[in-house]
Amino acid sequence: MNNWTDFRDRSQGRRHAGAGTFLIEAARDLRTTGAVAPSGRALARVLTEPVGARPSRPMAVLEAGAGTGAVTRALVPQLPRGSSLDIVESNPRFAGRLRRLVASHPDLLSRPARVEVHQTRVEELDTDARYDVIVSGLPLTNFAPDQVERIMSRYMDLLHPGGILTYFAYLGTRRARALTASRAEARRHAEVDEVMAAYQRAYATGRWSVWANLPPAHVWQLRKAGVSADNMRHAMVGAWQ
Repeated sequence: MNNWTDFRDRSQGRRHAGAGTFLIEAARDLRTTGAVAPSGRALARVLTEPVGARPSRPMAVLEAGAGTGAVTRALVPQLPRGSSLDIVESNPRFAGRLRRLVASHPDLLSRPARVEVHQTRVEELDTDARYDVIVSGLPLTNFAPDQVERIMSRYMDLLHPGGILTYFAYLGTRRARALTASRAEARRHAEVDEVMAAYQRAYATGRWSVWANLPPAHVWQLRKAGVSADNMRHAMVGAWQ
């Protein structure tokens, strides 16, 4: 059995185990885990598309909120030779799984890249690095509006000019919470939507619907390219009026 076949068989077992771990962590704290199942393959493929679109040169990539590695597994095979990947995950159990995934992935043996797992929050990541692509798996709609603003601001600081951020949002969550949540929770969710809408107006280059995911999701792509601070402030003011 070759290394890839052996890894594929082990990976399938780990994927099932990862789903169980994900469910346990969701039961512990759904607010920070964000779902009851890892991202599906279709969602992972769309999130990581900017990496695969530029295969001819090394790039610096950041994955934030990697969970049990569902998106990481789609991301690693697309890394061009000589690239770097920083994986950020605040949950210590998830971070441990990610380190084991990185240590055993055959693509990192056959096509070397620098890959490091950081157990921290992305807004607290201690680095001077700047990235060509950031892939976010954080459940932003579960956070407080000021935390979402800190995270999005940090993402933009970490991108090279022309760099791309991809992130997802589950479809229908605002409507569902409007029907079932408390008034304060519905207001928090609406304020998060307003923060995200300001960044979308300033930076968005595309949005895709991924129906083959549980639950279905939108994937947004934002590009840091020539947007002035004045334009961003104008967008933020418009979001809160």
